[in-house]
Amino acid sequence: MSSDTPACTDSADYREIFLHDVPMIDTRAPVEFNRGSFPTAVNLPLMTDDERQKVGTCYKQHGQQAAIALGHDLVSGATKEARVTAWAEFAHTHPEGYLFCFRGGLRSQISQQWLAEAGVRYPRITGGYKAMRTFLIEETESAVRDCGFTLVGGMTGTGKTEVLIQLDNAVDLEGHANHRGSSFGKRATAQPTQITFENALAIDFLKRRAAGQSRFVLEDESRLIGRCSVPLSLHQGMRDYPLVWLEDTLDSRVERILRDYVVDLCAEFVALHGAEKGPMAFAQALRQNLANIRKRLGGQRHTELDIIMQDALQQQIADGTVERHRDWIAALIRDYYDPMYAHQAEKKAVRIVFRGNQQEVIEYLRAQAK
Repeated sequence: MSSDTPACTDSADYREIFLHDVPMIDTRAPVEFNRGSFPTAVNLPLMTDDERQKVGTCYKQHGQQAAIALGHDLVSGATKEARVTAWAEFAHTHPEGYLFCFRGGLRSQISQQWLAEAGVRYPRITGGYKAMRTFLIEETESAVRDCGFTLVGGMTGTGKTEVLIQLDNAVDLEGHANHRGSSFGKRATAQPTQITFENALAIDFLKRRAAGQSRFVLEDESRLIGRCSVPLSLHQGMRDYPLVWLEDTLDSRVERILRDYVVDLCAEFVALHGAEKGPMAFAQALRQNLANIRKRLGGQRHTELDIIMQDALQQQIADGTVERHRDWIAALIRDYYDPMYAHQAEKKAVRIVFRGNQQEVIEYLRAQAK
């Protein structure tokens, strides 16, 4: 079978594709897709991981024509029919979409041709994943280079994310990373891969800049948000960006952490694992978070807090009440987080341009955006 593609309106307008959330078929193998793709892409591969490996080995040993022939042998009959049917169903559901492979080459051409033979004309993205990925990397670099940024900092539990969601020009790094950014920040659901995180962040910048925004607010983050790493150029800039410091009382911070890291997080685990297994999975995750900072706490202090936490978890699982969690939360804030953040704030003091409570900070940042 020839790999020549039928006449079709293919596209290399990556900007428009991402601005309009165009649906896409990612025909790469699952192992490639799982390393990272794009928010609107669905993996409907031409070949499975095993098939791709066999074709790759054949290509190295016998050349392109032999590899193509093997690929057609591996993906034929009922296997081919099932894959074409899946592509056709996607195309009918998303007539505005495209398909792509790694470089916009053979795999997407063959997929497009097989669809055409089934009576479905569907365009592909020339340049494929690699070109789109390069485009998005440059979009982030361009935003860092050309736009203005202000950071929101503050002690643990002051509600920095609450500030961000009330600002039109805020970019939520933790939201894109699906992680709250602290030692206790892991969510019930998995984080995206590094590539997927970077792609989503770049698309966020792209859409905001297309809407006319050129000044952004970010939370003051370390390089790592869980396992997701803030792009290097952006993180280097964050060392120098002006900083707004959010302040709140200890009692309010304890209540906020209780809500976010106990009540809401437990609800996430229940939604994911069910009413029976969810609370136990939550309890295990919470204790593991504490164990992860054992060395920094010191063995004795960790043991003391773990006992308090276990007692609070047993009460929560038994009757749903969460009051006892306040004890370990308050102790952890006072003895661990506040000294650490106070040290950081001292080092960053020269960059702090405003201090205030949540409403004051929001008003200041809204005024700056104008």
